[in-house]
Amino acid sequence: MTTAPHSPPRAEPRAGGLRRCRRALLALGAVAALIAGTAGASAGADDGGGRHRAISTPDAPAAIGPYSQGISTGRLVFVSGQLPIDPATGEIPAGATVEEQTRRALRSVQAVLEADRLTLRHVVNTTVYLSDLDDFARFNAVYAEFFGSSAPPARATVEVARLPRDAKVEISAIAVR
Repeated sequence: MTTAPHSPPRAEPRAGGLRRCRRALLALGAVAALIAGTAGASAGADDGGGRHRAISTPDAPAAIGPYSQGISTGRLVFVSGQLPIDPATGEIPAGATVEEQTRRALRSVQAVLEADRLTLRHVVNTTVYLSDLDDFARFNAVYAEFFGSSAPPARATVEVARLPRDAKVEISAIAVR
């Protein structure tokens, strides 16, 4: 029976490994500070001395429940799930395709961000809810019109049994200043 050669354990870790470990810890600390809202001058700009403030704009549909269109806290902005509701009428256009609904929902995400002086370029993550994953390719084509192919945000896309108002799509986003 032969065995594979075995190296004795090292007494000291390699210097390169320690440098990578230190860099990883520094990056983890920066992420923790970002999440805690302590990294950046905008953290003190919240209303009323609180930790966060609501974002509201007439250019996106009014909330249809007890939630805000968006929340700004420190360097982070959270955009609530946007349905393809026309803010002028308060309705989803009858017979709208998944492409049309995706454009409307993304314009609403964009409007909430603009109300806080941000753009889609600030978006780092989106969550997409589709009522039918067979619409994924058509949705994706429109999504690419808004986010392009150069460093688009991270994303999760899931199929759901049903969306409010029987929409075909709902999109939420997280942006960083």
